[in-house]
Amino acid sequence: MFRRRREPVPFAFVAEADRFRSNVTPPPRESLSMTQITARSLVGLTVVAGLVGSLLFGMPALQPYKATGKAQQSEASEGR
Repeated sequence: MFRRRREPVPFAFVAEADRFRSNVTPPPRESLSMTQITARSLVGLTVVAGLVGSLLFGMPALQPYKATGKAQQSEASEGR
């Protein structure tokens, strides 16, 4: 009934991509070695430890300031 009109594309392989089906299966993924697993774990732990450390050191700065009972005065005003 309605025929879809194809628009010109700059690359021929893009136009033919919807028609092309490959019958070649990709090779299976290689399993990770123990060294790679250890390295990835250490990198992950380092990132997590950095985030936790920044939270621990940053939390006091986020707390509201509580003034002590003594009013603060500068040393310059003590001699007056």
